[in-house]
Amino acid sequence: MTAELSKTELGTLGETLVANWLQTQGWRLCDRQWHCRWSELDLVVAKGPANRDGQIAFVEVKTRSQGNWDAYGLMAITRSKQAKLWKAAQLYLLKHPQWAEATCRFDVALVACRRQVGGAPPTSLNSACQMTLDDRRYLVLQDYIDNAFDVPGR
Repeated sequence: MTAELSKTELGTLGETLVANWLQTQGWRLCDRQWHCRWSELDLVVAKGPANRDGQIAFVEVKTRSQGNWDAYGLMAITRSKQAKLWKAAQLYLLKHPQWAEATCRFDVALVACRRQVGGAPPTSLNSACQMTLDDRRYLVLQDYIDNAFDVPGR
């Protein structure tokens, strides 16, 4: 695969990388690219039972190529974006009431698309944290921020 990927395709691959990594961390995938009027929830993952003893995380995934100007997507999580994600999460919880009492949090995953040097990505990285795209590029989970921003009123 040496064709250039669209931003949407690259973003979807970044979400796949993060979803796979989260599953190795004990989370289970509830939804992916969940849409509503206000926003999209990239990943919705859960740990534990669907009650007050469980956890649900709404994960915003930002996938960026080298040379980006927004700290691998971190600067794109503005207050306005946070408010849209919160509204989407509220609607998600209304449509999935079994999670209404669970601990909720908003996480951010920053994924970098890097160029391979010498034909292979670094082997020192955990394989769950990287994905080879082709003979020139690979994705790597740059950073994962738990509780990246507050949930208003919870």
